[in-house]
Amino acid sequence: MNLKLNKNQIERFSRQIILKDIGTLGQKKIIESKVLIIGMGGLGCPVAEFLARAGVGTLGIVDSDSVDLSNIHRQSLYNIKDLKKLKVSVAREKLRKINSKAKINCYKIQFNSKNYQKIIDNYDYIVDGTDNFKTKFLINDVCKISKKFLVTGAINKFDGHIFTFDFKSKKTPCIRSFFQEKEISDEILNCEYEGILGTVAGIIGTLQANEILKKILDIGKSLNGNILILDLLNLNFRKVKLSKLKNV
Repeated sequence: MNLKLNKNQIERFSRQIILKDIGTLGQKKIIESKVLIIGMGGLGCPVAEFLARAGVGTLGIVDSDSVDLSNIHRQSLYNIKDLKKLKVSVAREKLRKINSKAKINCYKIQFNSKNYQKIIDNYDYIVDGTDNFKTKFLINDVCKISKKFLVTGAINKFDGHIFTFDFKSKKTPCIRSFFQEKEISDEILNCEYEGILGTVAGIIGTLQANEILKKILDIGKSLNGNILILDLLNLNFRKVKLSKLKNV
């Protein structure tokens, strides 16, 4: 690791560099890391913002949608002036104002089975902020094949779920250990049908960013192979260990 922090970087990140588990070596790891965020909605926005603020050097952001008025209450990178603009374009502009040194790669596409390989190979850490199970299963399967580190988030009403999978280990379960593809409906993830409190999206997205930073720094206790379930209406939190299914 040949990167040397300059005076500006040391001052900018001083409040996290001072943490004994991070230091200058940890900050270098953050700056040299490459993270792909799929879905720039209620989850992707806080993930991207906090990773940019932490100093992640390369961020890839994937989304084909434009900003809608109904997005504003929970998608923290957008405001009224951004309506009808492409989310990734707006997000890149905002993220550059937060961290001008970060490389922000925009993918104005819908992540699918035809284009994933060209995108995902360039990143070490993957964040799933999507709101449909077809894409979630695809991201899961691709990361498993490519042996990537994946943090998946899901939100509904007042509830949130976080899954962390380190697919470098063959023993790591996957999202298919919790959700059965044929039995699940996208309606439970779609805010248009079920509704969502804006703060829930912010909390879950921030926790996803936290999981990524822990992995980059190799610190703390990993959520790998577990699901963290948060009932934010009643402040109930549960961590459930997933079992790897045969042939999955």
